[in-house]
Amino acid sequence: MILVDENTRVLVQGITGREASFHARRCIEYGTQVVAGVTPGKGNTVWEDSVPVFNSVEEARRETDANASMIFVPAAYAKDAIIEAAEADLPLLVCISEFIPTWDEVIVHRYLETSTARLVGPNCPGIISPPARCKMGIMPGQIHTAGDVGVVSRSGTLTYEVVAQLSAHGLGQSTCVGIGGDPLPGSDFVDILTLFEADPGTRAVVMVGEIGGLMEQDAADYIRQHMSKPVVAFVAGASAPPDRRMGHAGAIVSGASSSADSKKTLLREAGATVVDSPADIGATLAAMLSGK
Repeated sequence: MILVDENTRVLVQGITGREASFHARRCIEYGTQVVAGVTPGKGNTVWEDSVPVFNSVEEARRETDANASMIFVPAAYAKDAIIEAAEADLPLLVCISEFIPTWDEVIVHRYLETSTARLVGPNCPGIISPPARCKMGIMPGQIHTAGDVGVVSRSGTLTYEVVAQLSAHGLGQSTCVGIGGDPLPGSDFVDILTLFEADPGTRAVVMVGEIGGLMEQDAADYIRQHMSKPVVAFVAGASAPPDRRMGHAGAIVSGASSSADSKKTLLREAGATVVDSPADIGATLAAMLSGK
């Protein structure tokens, strides 16, 4: 597994909000150690009769030994929340918030270049490691099973589809990481593939890409040069009209190189097994791993 395990101690920024409260409960039910919440102005209170709430991330980290933050604040405040968590020396930040202004993402991206913090997201479903019963995000925990297949995806809903297929074929997951579909994610495919390649608990990887941007091209270069484990890949958006924004801010085709066909070709040439339909991902990987 990568990024999170049984020792991950999570604080939730914005825990008293409706969405954060709902998903924090689901994380706790899954087995995640949620040790603190942060809502400015609501310090010295207790959420759900069990989780202490603090006014700042620094105070929460100092008092609870939290080592990861799950960020659920409104888009207008997400930039400041991410930077506050990084300044508090938390090594892992998972930002679920969506609709963050692009300029704010640029500022965060530049700031994190000088920080040791790793950001997953924003606009992502988060991270889950079934072997550790640790979930930092909004994914449905019940469809995941413990195993040794890593999943990394730009699409939240397709992540759930992939996981359901893998579990149905008896292929449990080591860790599933939704990196988000925005143009400037905190972690990209290469970042996560590098972790999976080094992880002894992961024997194969499923990668779900999309049209737009250059992340899949960079991933193909990494797979060709460094990946020793099998990779099954799917690229969503093959039928999208050119120059049309398709849901995610990053899913904009700006030339032939960012089209689905171009990305699929590069991934195949790099050694990945590319499927044309998401419905084929589970069966394809199952056949590969069984030697059929």
